[in-house]
Amino acid sequence: MIDLARLKALHAVAQYGSVNRAAEVLGYTPSAVSQQLAKLERETRTTLIERQGRGIVLTDAAQQLASTAARILELVEDAELTLEEQRGQAIGTLSIAAFPTAARGLLPPALARLVDEHQQLDVRVLETDPFEAVAAVNRGEIDIAIVHDWHNTPLGLPDGLSRVKLGSDPADVLVPATHRLAGKEFVRAEDLVGERWICQPVGSICHEWLIRTMRRAGVEPEVAYSVAEYQTQLAMLARGLGIGLLPRLGRGPLPDGVVVVPLQPAPSRRLYAVWRTTTSRRPAITVTLATLKAAWPDRDTA
Repeated sequence: MIDLARLKALHAVAQYGSVNRAAEVLGYTPSAVSQQLAKLERETRTTLIERQGRGIVLTDAAQQLASTAARILELVEDAELTLEEQRGQAIGTLSIAAFPTAARGLLPPALARLVDEHQQLDVRVLETDPFEAVAAVNRGEIDIAIVHDWHNTPLGLPDGLSRVKLGSDPADVLVPATHRLAGKEFVRAEDLVGERWICQPVGSICHEWLIRTMRRAGVEPEVAYSVAEYQTQLAMLARGLGIGLLPRLGRGPLPDGVVVVPLQPAPSRRLYAVWRTTTSRRPAITVTLATLKAAWPDRDTA
């Protein structure tokens, strides 16, 4: 009988294209994955891998076996879901991916409640950006992702994923206290012409939102500093290096010398929890989604 763990290793290599990436996803060392493949070759008496330069490629037989492995693993997951559903308890390991400010501003109260109320549930957290989080859920590496988007920058989801809205997170324009706009009651996009922005890097949802919003007002924003971490952005703002637009969730107190100037129309990002639709009946998924929604009023927001 073919060992299930070895089929899982083969499936991961076929899915991710390398032993190193498969090992990273499975939580093994690359040598352990290679050993699993070697044992599977002996077990099936079939050549499954061939050397190509410094890497490997799967043979046609391996590709066919990996396709069969995918169906077997789906059946195993379905059986595990059925058993957990019958027990009616949130048990086992559940992984959550969240972007940094959600991990800081929303997850702590939610995790504390999960640990207290569901002691047989082992929750693991990965901090990553929304695009990668969605991809990880779609690949089955992560159970639930907390993601965000903006009204003019929607985040698309692949087929087979479900989502529920957790809430809306307002954002503010932040400027140095000595800035010409610091005393304004509010500003509009056209008031920000010629400003040097401190913003998330290219490819992030926040960066795309800024570009689209300013261009819609006929303004091309000058992003002088591409900075992923909001606390670093605040440190630069405090030194008068530019202006920024920061959401309130997980932002924390503003440093001295930084003030809020509301932007009109008032922007806000939408937060969602995303999961694979096939796992919707898993008790661990349902209680975690309910806990995330219940924790929203307790979030840490500016």
